[in-house]
Amino acid sequence: MLASGMLLVAVLACLAVFVLMSVWRQRKLLGKLPPGPTPLPFLGNYLQLNTEQMYNSLMKVRRGVAFNNGEWAKQMRRFSITTLWDIGVGKRGIEERIQEEAGFLIQALRDTRGTFIDPTFYLSRTVSNVISSIVFGDRFDFEDKEFLSLLRMMLSSFQFTATFTGQLFEMFYSIMKHLPGPQQQAFKELKGLEDFITKKVKQNQGTLDLNSPRDFIYSFLIRMLQEKENPNTEFHMKNLVLTTLNLFFGGTETISTTLRYGFLLLMKHPDVGAKVHEEIDRVIGKNRQPKFEDRANMPYTEAVIHEIQRFADLSPMGLAGRVTKDTKFREFLLPKGTEVFPMLGSVLKDPKFFSNPRDFNPHHFLDDNGRFKKNDAFVPFSLGKRYCFGEGLARMELFLFLTTIVQNFHFKSMQPAQDIDVSPEIVGFTTIPPTYTISFLPR
Repeated sequence: MLASGMLLVAVLACLAVFVLMSVWRQRKLLGKLPPGPTPLPFLGNYLQLNTEQMYNSLMKVRRGVAFNNGEWAKQMRRFSITTLWDIGVGKRGIEERIQEEAGFLIQALRDTRGTFIDPTFYLSRTVSNVISSIVFGDRFDFEDKEFLSLLRMMLSSFQFTATFTGQLFEMFYSIMKHLPGPQQQAFKELKGLEDFITKKVKQNQGTLDLNSPRDFIYSFLIRMLQEKENPNTEFHMKNLVLTTLNLFFGGTETISTTLRYGFLLLMKHPDVGAKVHEEIDRVIGKNRQPKFEDRANMPYTEAVIHEIQRFADLSPMGLAGRVTKDTKFREFLLPKGTEVFPMLGSVLKDPKFFSNPRDFNPHHFLDDNGRFKKNDAFVPFSLGKRYCFGEGLARMELFLFLTTIVQNFHFKSMQPAQDIDVSPEIVGFTTIPPTYTISFLPR
């Protein structure tokens, strides 16, 4: 009894010290920080946020959360960019892989015989196989049970980041990982994903050829051998698993979710779909697969894809960066260690750059003569050092998958176009589109 009482006193004393230090730090920086509501010790401004509309709340209070930073992240990023380029991202070899997967997808959609389906896993299987061929050196069969389980875990994890608990988890990871709740299921799914990656790494180790780095894992394993005598190396098994997981996850969910949102928008706006059909028939025809080079002659389709990305706004808060030293921003101080969040959605929805930002309108990216026009406010891949280094691959996938599907199918909804709701299911750290069914009718 005495021991528990002493423990309680100790905990309360620590909390009191923590609160006093937090208050002292706030008073010390008073007037120097950017404007915003006064944060509470430890909790900050979390209680002032509407967790159902996290993006809108953060737009009001301008606070941030933590993501990977530091030297190891910089090294992994540099290595990933170089390796993906060497493997062939942005080159003809990758385009052929995407076209091959598009062919498998078209056949799978034909096999549905026009029945209404949820397109989620049809799209994620296809997109995931592209990044799988880059990371693992091979693709999965569409009906592979382990593959489908993997995709379900990734989708669940992606959706978890948009929930109330997911937002708490991101902000208070060090505490939430010890508490009961839905985040424990997220831990299990993450562990399942890590176990899968670890198994693939071991398979690659067994067939490692130092003269033929055929995929990302091979390249990383070779770098590990080259730096095995370096005690400070960042190239070790844990970083291999985490970096591979990041590539696999990011290369699957963002593209497949963008496509899923895109087909819902095309059902909502059949006039837009009709114009894309017309342009595809005129430029590509019906007897050959689309090529990435076709987009130069397809300004309307290119504008539609850009508008899908702008409207979907899958990562409205981007990725946080950490201030590495005390930094003066305008007349304010950003202390060393402050996490800064680029609110990408504020730019993608800015009426100064897009005339009707809340509406889906491909003319946001077309000039008066129907030519495609760039817009500096189009930043779905972020900017600066934290930009998405998979942007080139993403652009190629979005164009080839969308045009191939539209070339081969008409879309039908169970609802009249005017009744289709395209508002997101939830907007948190990610934007989750509504669930729907669609019928793919062969043209």
